[in-house]
Amino acid sequence: MVAAAQVYKDPSVGRDNKLPQLLDSAAGHFRTEGYAAASMRDIAARAGMKAGSMYYYFASKEDLLVAVHEEGIRRITDAVSSALLDTLDPWQRLQAAMSAHLDALLDGGDYAQVVVRELPRGDAAARRRLIALRDEYEFIFHRLVDELPLAPDAPRRHLRLMLLGAMNWTQNWYRPEGDSPRDIAEAFVDLIRKGENI
Repeated sequence: MVAAAQVYKDPSVGRDNKLPQLLDSAAGHFRTEGYAAASMRDIAARAGMKAGSMYYYFASKEDLLVAVHEEGIRRITDAVSSALLDTLDPWQRLQAAMSAHLDALLDGGDYAQVVVRELPRGDAAARRRLIALRDEYEFIFHRLVDELPLAPDAPRRHLRLMLLGAMNWTQNWYRPEGDSPRDIAEAFVDLIRKGENI
C-alpha cells in the first residue's frame, strides 16, 4: 500500500466534505488539459466549489496533483495486491499483477491515466514527489521479478522496466474489442518464459 503523503487536510473534518469531488474533478481536468494548462479555477468549478475553497484542502496545484497521483496509485496498488492474494507460483503472481495493472489502466478512468502520463517538466518539486510515489508502487514489480526462476545473470532490473513500460504503453494501442487485459498479461509472461529457452 502506498503511504499517504498527507498533502491535504483530514477529510473527516467538517460536515460538508468536498474532497472526493475535488479529487475527481482534478483527475479529469489533469487528464484532459494536462498539468501545466489545468486551471485551479476550472477544477473548482467542475467540483461545484468556489476557487478559494480549494485552498482549505490544498495549498497549491502541485499538492493537488500529488494527491490525485496518490489516489490513483492507491487504487492500482489495491487492485494488484488483491490479485496476488491467492497465488503462490511466481509466474502466475507476475501474470496476475500485470493483469490487474492493465485492468486499472485500460478501464478508462481518469486517475490511472494521470498516473501514467508524463510527469510535469517545469515543476521540479512536483516531479520529485511524483517519482517517489511511482517508485514505491513499482517496488511491487521489483519483488515479483526477483521471485522469478530466471538464470542467475538475467537482467532483472531491465526486465522489470521493460514490463512496466510495455504495460503503460498499451493505452496507446489497446482496443476493447481486441485482446482483454488478462490476455495481454498472459502473452507478455509467455514471451518471457519462452525467451528463457531460446
